[in-house]
Amino acid sequence: MDYPHLFAPLPLGRITLPNRILMGSMHTGLEDKAADFDKLAAYFAERARGGVGLMVTGGIAPSIEGWLKPFGGRLTMPWHKPRHRKITHAVHAEGSRICMQILHAGRYGYHPLSVAPSKIKSPITPFTPRALSARGVERTINDFVRCAKLAQDAGYDGVEVMGSEGYLINQFIAARTNQRSDEWGGDATRRMRFPTEIVRRMRAAVGPDFIIIYRLSMLDLVEGGQDWQEIVTLAKAIEAAGASIINTGIGWHEARVPTIVTSVPRAGFAWVTKKLKGEVSIPLITTNRINMPEVAEQILAGGEADMVSMARPLLADPDWATKAKNGRSERINTCIACNQACLDHVFQNQRASCMVNPRACHETELQIAPTQTRKRIGVIGAGPAGLACATTLAERGHDVTLFDGACEIGGQFNYAKRIPGKEEFHETLRYFRNRLADVGVRMRLGEIADVASITASNFDDVVVATGITPRKVSFPGSNDPRVLSYLDILAHNKLVGHRVAIVGAGGIGFDVAEFLTEHAPSPTMDVERWTREWGVDMQLAQRGGLTSPQPEAPARQVWLLQRSEGRPGARLNKTTGWVHRATLKNKQVTMLGNVTYERFDDDGLHITVDGEAQVLPVNHVIICAGQQPNRALADALIAQGQRVHVIGGADVAAELDAKRAIAQGTRLAAAL
Repeated sequence: MDYPHLFAPLPLGRITLPNRILMGSMHTGLEDKAADFDKLAAYFAERARGGVGLMVTGGIAPSIEGWLKPFGGRLTMPWHKPRHRKITHAVHAEGSRICMQILHAGRYGYHPLSVAPSKIKSPITPFTPRALSARGVERTINDFVRCAKLAQDAGYDGVEVMGSEGYLINQFIAARTNQRSDEWGGDATRRMRFPTEIVRRMRAAVGPDFIIIYRLSMLDLVEGGQDWQEIVTLAKAIEAAGASIINTGIGWHEARVPTIVTSVPRAGFAWVTKKLKGEVSIPLITTNRINMPEVAEQILAGGEADMVSMARPLLADPDWATKAKNGRSERINTCIACNQACLDHVFQNQRASCMVNPRACHETELQIAPTQTRKRIGVIGAGPAGLACATTLAERGHDVTLFDGACEIGGQFNYAKRIPGKEEFHETLRYFRNRLADVGVRMRLGEIADVASITASNFDDVVVATGITPRKVSFPGSNDPRVLSYLDILAHNKLVGHRVAIVGAGGIGFDVAEFLTEHAPSPTMDVERWTREWGVDMQLAQRGGLTSPQPEAPARQVWLLQRSEGRPGARLNKTTGWVHRATLKNKQVTMLGNVTYERFDDDGLHITVDGEAQVLPVNHVIICAGQQPNRALADALIAQGQRVHVIGGADVAAELDAKRAIAQGTRLAAAL
């Protein structure tokens, strides 16, 4: 076996898990409506078939006060149990086990009924919580216990008590949010009484064999958070209270340090879990940015944890565990931690999915069934849309030929993988290269398809995924050879000077700015360097685990410009945009909005900002001003009467929108 530690059994009392793989909790949006529980059951069943040892549901509130949002998922009444039994029956039928996460949002609740230990508003929600009275605290503890007992009755193998990420329990523990002076606040001993009582009373109610996972905040990453000795003391108290296993929680949602985006190094926080090893005798789970078996095996073999938690990697590939166990890890559809279809969707009240696996959370609707009528289909363009479409078509049994003028697959993924912090795109291309071979797609790379060659091939259908062309801008001097496109930089490796202006502050502009300001080719895969850049104290000598950020000096002086008013980057993705803005701020990038481009000459780029003239003394100007669909071939084929389907950037050019491209390609292929 390639991963002996990963696939070693793990005893938890009378239950023995078959491996050390935990599918961590992640909200999907399907938890919030009773009508969606059949879909949720199918989602978990598919991952149970994929061989994961234990799963945890998305957060379920123990009371209305604990809702994440109005009418969110909760388990508070006996008549809620039947919907949950759909999940537990489906998982048990596939031979796996599942726990339900009990999550009380506290002041993170996005509703006016929210409560907290103290009346202190969260910076990420608009509502000020009501401070719980002493009786309210007791009632809330009972809510947790009742919820756990209902979960047991509904067939769950255990529960996870959410004590991290800045939710209610975390709010009781930290002095920054607990300003009480009664028996539930004050010194650290009284602040930690709340979670300890929850676990103690819960264990008494559910008996010895029910799994209780406690999600312990081991690194708050906020001012006024816990110090390390308080964390150790709480861990010991939670063990004594009856927890079966402790899971690692990293960071609050309001923290200034990113914890799960793609720029975070793989296993970037396993060192925190390792520090707690030996302090308690129950098993420890580590988490965050563990996406491949090699990473998980190294953690376990090195004694850093007893189990690894992965949420988004099981969205990306439900067969992750089976592939790893069978020596086929190169076939894993790797999570690249982009957050575009999972967390971004959830924070916009949409159903979660996955950029690289659009079937995630849509298992009952997007089915890849064998075709009843085999067709000869040509797919033109081997970017994300074309790759998803061609491989899905061939998997269904169609005869597929894939064309691309380049000598390698990937399209704009080949540019994205060069951006610091986006190296994971290499994994997606590795996955597609193997999948193309496995399903038998006929490849014609390095060949520019034209109307004559496609027409002569007599395809039943043609899918055009020819991507985009960069949008040009025109101003005096824009034809100067020192004015370049982002493709000149990322595709053709043209050299630029030490002072650069970037025209266009969308996703591509931010990527190019990060590319040009970074010295080393892959800085974010170095944990020590990354923690130093963001100000994470690996010695945990500081409260909350924070220290002063020490970003490295930028490789170039960069100005990032946009025509529109407002803050550059305001339209970036919700869960990752702030990280990109903070990264460029650390790299001393000047970001300007409401810019008019006057001319470019030997003095630099002449601009007007809010009516005031400026000259930026730059050596080069990089144009990142958007894209246009490359539809010429599609239009010509349609004119010839060919049956044509246009997908990806050729259909709609919108930055590097791989999420839409892969979903569109997959859905078209499922329907043809």
